[in-house]
Amino acid sequence: MFYYLNGTVAHIEAYLAVIDCGGVGYACRTTNTTLSALKKGEKGKLFTHLNVREDAFELYGFATQEELTLFRHLIGVSGVGPKAALAILSSGTPSNLALSIITGDERMLTSAPGVGKKIAQRIILELKDKLAKGQTLTSGGETYGGTGVTVIPENKASEACAALAVLGYSQAEINLALKGIDLDGMPLEEIIKQALKKMVK
Repeated sequence: MFYYLNGTVAHIEAYLAVIDCGGVGYACRTTNTTLSALKKGEKGKLFTHLNVREDAFELYGFATQEELTLFRHLIGVSGVGPKAALAILSSGTPSNLALSIITGDERMLTSAPGVGKKIAQRIILELKDKLAKGQTLTSGGETYGGTGVTVIPENKASEACAALAVLGYSQAEINLALKGIDLDGMPLEEIIKQALKKMVK
């Protein structure tokens, strides 16, 4: 329904930002990461997700499409609701969170309030392959880098590039990160892990 909101930041509080668009204030539940990028009284743009329940319509907003994509991945996991997804996304950057899921590291996930070991393990089990392959939540196939272009990776190098592009890295950054990594000898998961380690330093 709403792709993004672009207006003036009218109000900020914990996990909530209100964006004034043409005199209408849209309350968006959000993360600490997004809140840190907003300033009251200044322009703000949030990419949105509308969560529809029987008793409520709730709008969620994020400073980047990468954070929105991860939010949608998380709420697609059984047992993970929007509030838990916001808590998880507030525990680190999208890149670090993706790295923790791809590498099976539960610590960042369990550091979020209300997220226990079982939920963390379920998130890793359900999302590890999706993130490693660069898969986004679109219905028409796998799209990469927010381009809307369907891509079928031909080898590990292209799959690694696709996964990193989903997280918002440019082709130049990806090429630099992949330089020196054994693309033929390493498993795909390890290639992505090594590249992300270089870029999140």
